[in-house]
Amino acid sequence: MDDSLRDVRRDFSMDTLDEASLPVDPFDLLLNWKNHAAASNLPDYNAMSLATIDADGFPTSRIVLLREASQDGLCFYTNYHSSKGHDLARNPKASLLFFWPSLERQIRVRGVIEKLSAAQSDSYFASRPRDSQIGAWSSPQSEIVASRGFLDDNFARYAEKFKSEQSIPRPPHWGGYRLAPATYEFWQGRPSRMHDRLRATLVSGVWRWDRLAP
Repeated sequence: MDDSLRDVRRDFSMDTLDEASLPVDPFDLLLNWKNHAAASNLPDYNAMSLATIDADGFPTSRIVLLREASQDGLCFYTNYHSSKGHDLARNPKASLLFFWPSLERQIRVRGVIEKLSAAQSDSYFASRPRDSQIGAWSSPQSEIVASRGFLDDNFARYAEKFKSEQSIPRPPHWGGYRLAPATYEFWQGRPSRMHDRLRATLVSGVWRWDRLAP
């Protein structure tokens, strides 16, 4: 048995989170923490774990990138035919997790997901690098494929197809989702594992804050 993980630990002491500092709208705190992570030059500071429920009732998670954020919700883009797309078509309830270990912070967000409009997806797709656009056409995301060579050949085929096109159209199977938050939970590491956990819950259109035991 490998018990080397038992002693992997550290204490947390960078910051505190108390009720006096809370905004009325928890989105404002999420934005503040996200901007702090960006200003700290953290790599992939907009990465978040998306958890969905699969057809067998199991939770499944993967990393996606936050691309747009507002009081209305948090947006990401993907292949609608991917495993996450199938999960969300069956059950649109999901959760997101941001984790910035160097800042000793994490944010959990739960809510209901809806597709973005075709116009919004078109706009974002047009902003992507050309190779990423070709990749969206080339990859049958989450499907079993015969080899890496299949993917490389598919990419080359679509690169050839679109080589004379100044702009590449968005694939109909690719676009955006927005999670409309119903709860936020902010975690700030504290010494002796007595962390700060403050949760905001939307009740009749008003955000209610509660402190949770660590």
